[in-house]
This record gives sequence, C-alpha cells and structure tokens, in this order.
Amino acid sequence: MSEDDVVTRLPSRVDGILDALPDGLVVADGEGRIEFVNARAARLLDCPVEALVGRDVVDALPLLDGAGHSWWRCIDPWGGLATRTGHRERMLLVPGRGQLLVTMRYVRDQRLGPVTRVLVSLRDTDARRRAEAENAELISLVAHELRAPLASVKGFSTTLLRRWERFTDDQKHLMIETIEADADRLARLIHELLDVSRLDTSRLRLDRRRVDLRAAIRHGIDRLIASGLDAERFQVTVETPTGPEGDVVAWADADRLDQIVTNLLENAVRHGAGRVYVHLSPDPAGRQPAGAPFWAVAVCDEGEGVRPEHHSLVFGKFWHGSRRGSTGLGLYLVRGLVEAHGGVITVDRASTGGAEFRFTLPMAPEI
Repeated sequence: MSEDDVVTRLPSRVDGILDALPDGLVVADGEGRIEFVNARAARLLDCPVEALVGRDVVDALPLLDGAGHSWWRCIDPWGGLATRTGHRERMLLVPGRGQLLVTMRYVRDQRLGPVTRVLVSLRDTDARRRAEAENAELISLVAHELRAPLASVKGFSTTLLRRWERFTDDQKHLMIETIEADADRLARLIHELLDVSRLDTSRLRLDRRRVDLRAAIRHGIDRLIASGLDAERFQVTVETPTGPEGDVVAWADADRLDQIVTNLLENAVRHGAGRVYVHLSPDPAGRQPAGAPFWAVAVCDEGEGVRPEHHSLVFGKFWHGSRRGSTGLGLYLVRGLVEAHGGVITVDRASTGGAEFRFTLPMAPEI
C-alpha cells in the first residue's frame, strides 16, 4: 500500500472511530462553522449530520446556562482571551433537547494565536443522574445502618458511666457485650463500604496463598453458630478425587475468602429457610478459562429461592429483593471478590427448593 493510499483512507477511518465514541463530538472551524458531527452528537441533538454540518455552531447548538443566557456569548471562544484553552464539563440547556454535559476545547495553530477550531464534547445527563441517585442512596443507607448500633453504643456506655454502681456484674457484662457486638457491626459496615469503593475504582488488592476451603467454610459456620444459630441447620459435604477427606486447597486471599463465605452463609440464613447445605467439589472441565483447575462451592437453602427474572439483579448494588434488613451490598461485594480471584458466581434454584449460589476459585498450585 502506497503512502498516498494511506493518506486517502485516513479520513474515513478517523470518521468511523469518532462515530464509535460514546460521547457526542461537534467540531467548528475558526469562523464558527460546523465541520464535523459524529453519530452520537447527532442523536443527542436529534438532528441529522447533514443538517448540522456547515451551519453556524451558535445557531445549531444554542447552549444556555442556568440563568437562560447564551453560553456562547459568555465564553466567546473566537474573540475572548488568547490564553484560554476551553472549559471543563458543565451542565447546559439545549432548548427542546433538555440538559447536556458540555466540555469545550479551543485549538490554536500557534501559542496565543487565533482559535482555529472549537471541539465540543456532549454527554447525556442520565449517567450523572444515576450516579447522583446512587450516591444519595448510599448516604441514606449509611445513615440508616449506623443509627441503630451507634444509639446502642452511646446509650449503654452513657448508662454505665453514670450509673455504674447500680448494676450487678452480670448486667454490666451483658451491656459491655452488646457494645462490643454493635461496634463489630459498625466496623464490618465500614469495611464493606471501603471494599465496595475499592472494587468500583479497581483498587482492590489480593494477597493470594494456599487456603483450606473446608476450614474457611467451617470457620464461617462456627461463627454463625456462636451467634446463636442451631448447629443442625448446617450440612457440609465435600467431594474430591481422593474422597471426602481429600485436600480442598484454593489459591486465594484468606481474608477475602472469609468475606465471600460469610456473606453467602448469612444470606442463606437470612433469606432462606430450613437447613443450609454447602457442597465443595472440583469444577467441571471447561467452565473456566484455559481449562485451569478450579474448585466449586455451592451454598443452598430450603427457602423460597430467587425468581428467575431476578437472577440478573441479585448481584447488583443495593438489591434487596422482597425482603429488606441488609445493606444490599453483600452479594455485590461477593461477586466482585470472586471475579477478582478469576472465578465466577451464579445463582439458580437448588435441588432443595431454595436458592443455590455457586462460586468458583482457583485450586492452589502444587508445592
């Protein structure tokens, strides 16, 4: 292919790339005439590309600020200060089209020279509204979840400080145990929120090592039994190539595995009914990338289960289903932690009638 062929084909290739951008792009020349409009911008403005190219950008894109003033007159890209390079994202109104998030960049062929092009980036406000709604829900959730344990800690500690001599040792012990339990609840909520933030910003780090899956699950069950649950509610079965007593060692972060197991067991106890069954076995071949060996862990209950239409929702942030009483972050966190290990997690109806949450983790390499 000759150099001339490359030059000839470059504009169409660039146009195709710009049309694939998730944000709208409008390019105006030094006279304010529109040179280019990508497909996303045309959709946002509800106007064909051909009807926009060649028009004055001020007329084709009549941006208004919050007071209803023309944004073009406020910024005056072509007649303003020569040191300006554009403006950061702002929410502006396009009459008849609603609000858009607008960012501009001024292009000059030489420093402090005249503006030769104005690049206008357009974004729909739906993403921001969703983010704002999610932030508002998170604030409401944190306030709600913190209120009860904080009130308990404050109430019991104040009572003990002011009326210490009036209580028996057993009463004092009970109040201090309650304070400790509520403090643990607060600490767990804070850690959960921090981990969700790390997942959302891709800052989660794993400290992988050889971890006994059987022991991790037993530890999670023992903790629930210590909190008052009947030991008969839990039944753990293990299926390995070397029999029920064979090694079940995963290559995982022990603390993160503890979070996965604890959340799934508590979910089965809270939303399920009857017994909780945990089954460990090698994952069938072909279920994981490159045929890597993985363990599969299934946590089942005898409750109502999860309706099929909700299967795609249960791992979403703040999902509660038909029952509330939790932050709605547990399963979202579980999915993120499992996927961070390279595994997968699914939900289905269990043979016991309730829900089956099944996740996979990589087997530990041979020593």
